[in-house]
Amino acid sequence: MTIMRKKRVLLVLFVAFVLFLFLSSNWMSWFYPIQYKDEIREHAQMYDVDPFLIASIIRVETNYETSRESRKGALGLMQLMPDTAQWIMDTTGAPKSSLELIRDEPDMNIKLGTWYVHRLGEQFQNNPVAMIAAYNAGPGKVKEWLREGTWDGREQTIKQIPFGETRHYVQRVIHYYRQYTKIYGHF
Repeated sequence: MTIMRKKRVLLVLFVAFVLFLFLSSNWMSWFYPIQYKDEIREHAQMYDVDPFLIASIIRVETNYETSRESRKGALGLMQLMPDTAQWIMDTTGAPKSSLELIRDEPDMNIKLGTWYVHRLGEQFQNNPVAMIAAYNAGPGKVKEWLREGTWDGREQTIKQIPFGETRHYVQRVIHYYRQYTKIYGHF
């Protein structure tokens, strides 16, 4: 009889825990955390970019792991190519930083990456889907697709993006963007 009672108590505790999780207003944030919120907020505000878009790009690029370097040489949280990072620093007049700092320093990487997303917004009339595609494939490729009619830049036609990697990337960033905005509401 005591074994059955223990099992019932454990079952009740488990059910209570599960109910607590589901009734808690922010339980999904455990599955969709946002790190570096202050840095993202600061630079998104500075460059007039949606902070959830920056958080979603970081989530897909590196899952918030600093010091990441891709096989192609992209660096840091936002996976900036060294030439792109150098161009951003030259264009913005930002103090020159070493590649190690761009890779290892989240604030610098987020600042440069957010400025770049802002720049993509200017090039693509703030179309977030085209901006996301350009962040992955490069603005030249996306402009070519749009000019040639290969893709029209809309979310409904993402399947027309010719690069599988970019198509999947755009879908993932949009997925995280939706989750973040639903879970957090405001940044």
